Amino acid sequence: MISISLKQSLAARPSQVRETLLDHEHLNRFFNATFLLLKTQNEGEIRGGKGSIRQVSMLGGKFQEQIISADDKHISYQIMGNKPVALHRGDISFDTDNSSAMATTEITYNISCKAPWWIPSFVLGFFIKKDITQALKKLATHFKDVAL
Repeated sequence: MISISLKQSLAARPSQVRETLLDHEHLNRFFNATFLLLKTQNEGEIRGGKGSIRQVSMLGGKFQEQIISADDKHISYQIMGNKPVALHRGDISFDTDNSSAMATTEITYNISCKAPWWIPSFVLGFFIKKDITQALKKLATHFKDVAL
């Protein structure tokens, strides 16, 4: 089983981060994939939140992710099915940092999954960690540019 946990500080409020990460069709600004919203959120849920299903296209393959829950404190999602990885779960937590005059949010991004039998877990883990680290840096730059 692969488990990855990364942190990033952003110059934004948790609600801004949540709205940005739930803007499914524009996530390609941060992640090396394209996203297509297949199903909107369940009735009564926040925009892009619980029940949303998005198609992710990357490296010539396609798979679907479903938002399990979403609010100003976290977003949880999972890959539907067992491909390209099995038992995939992503949890993104938002913590407000009030120690400075400017609103900042500390993101903790946790991913767990099981690699297919033909890819060593440490290799897949390396590439997932690299991609998420890059995405978090792009997200930080996005909010830095917005604040200017």
